Amino acid sequence: MADWSAGQYLKFESERTRPSRDLLAQIPIADARRVVDIGCGPGNSTELLVKRWPQATVTGIDTSADMLRQARERLPQQTFVEANVAHWVPPEKTDVLFANAIFQWVPNHLKQLQRLIGALPLGGVLAVQMPDNLDEPTHVLMREIARLEPFREKLADKARSRDTLPAPGVYYDALKPFCTRLEIWHTIYNHVLPDAAAVVEWVKGTGLRPFVDPLEAPERKQYLAEYTARLAASYVPQADGKVLLRFPRLFIVAVK
Repeated sequence: MADWSAGQYLKFESERTRPSRDLLAQIPIADARRVVDIGCGPGNSTELLVKRWPQATVTGIDTSADMLRQARERLPQQTFVEANVAHWVPPEKTDVLFANAIFQWVPNHLKQLQRLIGALPLGGVLAVQMPDNLDEPTHVLMREIARLEPFREKLADKARSRDTLPAPGVYYDALKPFCTRLEIWHTIYNHVLPDAAAVVEWVKGTGLRPFVDPLEAPERKQYLAEYTARLAASYVPQADGKVLLRFPRLFIVAVK
């Protein structure tokens, strides 16, 4: 895929940051000294970590140059590093590994979560949030249209860029042997957006990218037109004309 767009992602900064706030509120460490924001994006989640632990060394890592550029502009006093978590090793004595909406993109992420918990000191925390929305209309329709002509050939091996998340019990069995405490829960958000077109703008910054990036400009325009039309039929306006974007997310807080 092309690089992530920080500007597109931040069109819905308040809504996208809310899960980070909810995850952060459940981390039971009062005085962290070393904190890492895995998949820090444009720094909106990193900013929360800095405010929670102002005396800590807070580092953000991400694979996207554009996201890191935005993060450095936002928080010039913090350290941001270009790194892929699949090959990254936490610094010694790290108290908190925070990962908001990143591990759904990481292959074999259960093994990666086990590895990262294993690298923490006793009492360290791995806090993770992942979208669990592949069965929502936003993503069902992406896949439906990808199977149509003229998109099928280009999108046949790209339309399933993410796997469905395992059940909570799978995470529990995989992670509990590494933990003294393990919390797993789902939250379903209902984000209030102006209309169905705003839903399209939302997913353009994340889940829609693997579907439109491989297409040439005329095909992309055709795909987006068909997707927008189908999405408008699925997200019916409320009495005031707004639409509700239903968005399930999975949360994990693991204390070593």
